[in-house]
Amino acid sequence: MMELKKAAYFWFLLLIFSTSFSQEFVRNKYNFNADWKLKPGDFQEAKNINFDDKNWESVTLPYAYNQKEAFKVSIEKLTTGIVWYRKKFKLPKGISNKKIFLEFEGIRQGGVIYVNGKEVGVHENGVMAFGLDISEFIKPFPFQNVVALRIDNDWKYKEQKTGTTFQWNNINFNANYGGIPKNVFLHIADKLYQTLPLYSSLETTGTYIHATQINIPEKSALITAESEVKNEYAVPKTFSYQVVLLDINKNKLAEFSGEKTTIASGETKIIKASQQVKSLQFWSWGYGYLYTVKTILKVDGKVIDEVETKTGFRKTEFGNGEVKLNDRVIQLKGYGQRTSNEWPAIGMSVPAWLSDFSNQLIVEGNGNLVRWMHVTPWKQDVESCDRVGLMQAMPAGDAEKDAKGEQWNQRVNLMKDAIIYNRNNPSIIFYECGNSVISEAHMHEMKTIRNSFDPHGGRAIGAREMLDSQEAEYGGEMLYVNKSAKKPLWAMEYSRDEGLRKYWDEYSPPFHKEGEGPLYKGQSAEDYNHNQDKHAIEDVIRWNDYYKERPGTGKRVSSGGVNIIFSDSNTHHRGEENYRTSGEVDAMRIPKDGYFAHQVIWDGWVDIEHYRTYILGHWNYSDKVIKKEYVVSTGDKVELFVNGKSKGFGTKTNSFLFTFDAIQWEAGTIKAVSYNAKGEILNEATKTTSGAPFAIKLTPHTNPNGVLADGADVALVDVEVVDKKGIRCPTNNAMINFSLTGEATWLGGIAQGPDNYILSKNLPVENGVNRIMIQSTPKAGEIHISAKSEGLQSSEIVLNTNAIATENGLSKQIPEADLASNLKKGPTPETASYTKKRNPVFIVNANALANNADAYKSYDDNELTEWRNDGRISTGQITYTLDKPSVINECVVKLTGWRTKSYPIRILADGKEVFNGNTEQSLGYIILTLKPVLAKQITIELTGINSEKNAFDKITEVDPTKELDLFKDKTAVDAKGQLRIVEIEFYEKQDE
Repeated sequence: MMELKKAAYFWFLLLIFSTSFSQEFVRNKYNFNADWKLKPGDFQEAKNINFDDKNWESVTLPYAYNQKEAFKVSIEKLTTGIVWYRKKFKLPKGISNKKIFLEFEGIRQGGVIYVNGKEVGVHENGVMAFGLDISEFIKPFPFQNVVALRIDNDWKYKEQKTGTTFQWNNINFNANYGGIPKNVFLHIADKLYQTLPLYSSLETTGTYIHATQINIPEKSALITAESEVKNEYAVPKTFSYQVVLLDINKNKLAEFSGEKTTIASGETKIIKASQQVKSLQFWSWGYGYLYTVKTILKVDGKVIDEVETKTGFRKTEFGNGEVKLNDRVIQLKGYGQRTSNEWPAIGMSVPAWLSDFSNQLIVEGNGNLVRWMHVTPWKQDVESCDRVGLMQAMPAGDAEKDAKGEQWNQRVNLMKDAIIYNRNNPSIIFYECGNSVISEAHMHEMKTIRNSFDPHGGRAIGAREMLDSQEAEYGGEMLYVNKSAKKPLWAMEYSRDEGLRKYWDEYSPPFHKEGEGPLYKGQSAEDYNHNQDKHAIEDVIRWNDYYKERPGTGKRVSSGGVNIIFSDSNTHHRGEENYRTSGEVDAMRIPKDGYFAHQVIWDGWVDIEHYRTYILGHWNYSDKVIKKEYVVSTGDKVELFVNGKSKGFGTKTNSFLFTFDAIQWEAGTIKAVSYNAKGEILNEATKTTSGAPFAIKLTPHTNPNGVLADGADVALVDVEVVDKKGIRCPTNNAMINFSLTGEATWLGGIAQGPDNYILSKNLPVENGVNRIMIQSTPKAGEIHISAKSEGLQSSEIVLNTNAIATENGLSKQIPEADLASNLKKGPTPETASYTKKRNPVFIVNANALANNADAYKSYDDNELTEWRNDGRISTGQITYTLDKPSVINECVVKLTGWRTKSYPIRILADGKEVFNGNTEQSLGYIILTLKPVLAKQITIELTGINSEKNAFDKITEVDPTKELDLFKDKTAVDAKGQLRIVEIEFYEKQDE
């Protein structure tokens, strides 16, 4: 009997042994967002397993504890303090002796994390993702585990070890959505595994996928996969490394392997494998083509670890003042967007599809770049830009100045973490080291980090300003126009005006007078209380500064710029509202006219490639209205028609704006027809008078995969007031009364009024339209939304939510996993993006009557140097010798004090006068048209006293005596006999 028992035990052990080694372990990543509890306040016992949290608020992450205040209160009034989050969960059955990691995409600001009552980590920078190895703290199934976080989002939060505040925890620009406003994941891996890219917390770098030897015409590149592998077994392990490349449809494009590797117990190694791959599709603007790269570890032929990395491949170049994407020059056009990228009543914690909804609007508006401001965007927005085909400039963390000591160390550490975490995302084109100039030593330190951790990513690293830096690979000022023949210079924030979507113009309800509103810091704030028409016009004027100096216009060019901001933001404001209204769309992403103006003027990589026309405003007025009509068009001329009758051609200014004076309104249709120089029709635009308000129209926008019953997904619903034909009534501002029943909670929208109507079920339309948001519950079912208003036909829609599988607090449904890429613009065109507009004529030398040794500084391609005379009119002369006799027809010049000073000058070509007049003020360069005379020398002479008038005095963000305007010489504001030249260029006509 004993022998039988021994035999049975032997076969039992054999069965267990054979089963455990016949089945390959599958690495898993779980959605860890479900079943959280939170409560504001400090509860010291909340870390403990048996703490009673049954009366706490139940939420699904991402969820900031104060997010319902978004847009209800001004940024500085967002709730701060201590909040606790808790979650109970169980590991899947059969998991033991494995590595267990928690990945937080971020918390705000600092937090202590506990697992089963034990402290497992601290995270404090308030921006970046971090990870925790909880393998030794976790209990296997069926035990219940508890994760608890104590989080403090005080504006003045100090790092525990150093007592130092974080420079970017700033009350002006970094909206403070406290707690856990981003996603959380649980990873289960074997003890031989590829690490996570969470450097500061886990001291690991993860997987790095990159392409070199990129050949765009041949569609080929050398694809390399690098994985950091760690062995936490007690014995050495020998494994093979396999790489599988899947295209966007998950078809295998390539498969290759590295050499077999032996790794000692406790050792970490970087493992690599490369292969030349053909038939590649390259990621591009509006073409978010992404590959899935599987990196696999095998022991004795069996998979022991597999990581999937979604990435894309593209080629970039930065030089000659230009940016190239896939061998094609692209002028940067887009938005400086607050990184919080928030929405009313939900803050930044939106589902992944809504990030796509917002970011794709930028692409559809012909923006190609988003410059996230001050802090690194969360991973969800980074990945969203990958999908929609939107280039990114990624900061780490900063404020409006350089830092020193521990605050600089914080910036360095954050940049290192951000680069390692995001280096596989192809949409990141720029790494930004500061929202203001930093020292050369600091720039070098940041560049070294890039070179160490992302040497093959094809990304330029730089900072705002840095115009003459030898370390920065790009630069550019906040408002001004910069040009370069070397590294790209682009405007980091331009067109800083503000205006509510509610205000069309002075002739439309509520008849808001242009610019009317409260003072800002005791001064007129008319540029921050615009009507839509004036705001859009300013957008056109400001972009023209960069467009006229675009690639193709000379040796020195502007690489473009980003308008601040894309969507209205719960950050520092100047207008009448308690949030910033600089957006070209409002906080619910409903476009203002400025959005459509940009769509017209940005339609091309550099030159205009697709002609568009847009009529500002609407066509619903009264018979008494006679007004100016404005059309934005890329044609050479525009003709306006009212009910088929021509009103003549508009006056063209700023390359794209056509103005028609004294147009009498009459019901019907207004049409703008755009023509080229030959008189051929390019396109047309119309607007039609709507009838009387008749009904409410509801239109939902949902997750492409259906509304998910996870407690976090949302649906948007557009609400419009329409006439009997279904045409929106653009001047209607009716109050709409909503009701909601079913498996959803109400988030609502935003409008001008008490508390901005945040969370209210009574919400007015503005200009005939508004948008509301509802959020699913964790239970699947129907959602009924109805809308009523006095005198209007009511409307109702029904939505259904789809159940998702969650077990013991874990789900395999990753938020962004099934979202499709945007491929609408197609691959990068093979044609050139611009034609050459004029020929630069180069300067050999210059001679001046005063300060002759500095004369070369006026043409040295350095905007931080200048030539000046000695302040006397009689010495205000400088002569340039050209490299060849030329017929110069244009002089392009940047004169010191360009915002405020007007210089009376004349220009001589070999002694013949070719220009005589006063220079205009600008935000950078001006173009002077010269009489064409063949000459070898060009002389600039001061002919009188400088006049002083600030043409941009309403732009209060810039000190009129700022260093970049007047080169530290504040007495120059009152100087009268100065001739001061920052940069000068001469051009001759391009041969036809």
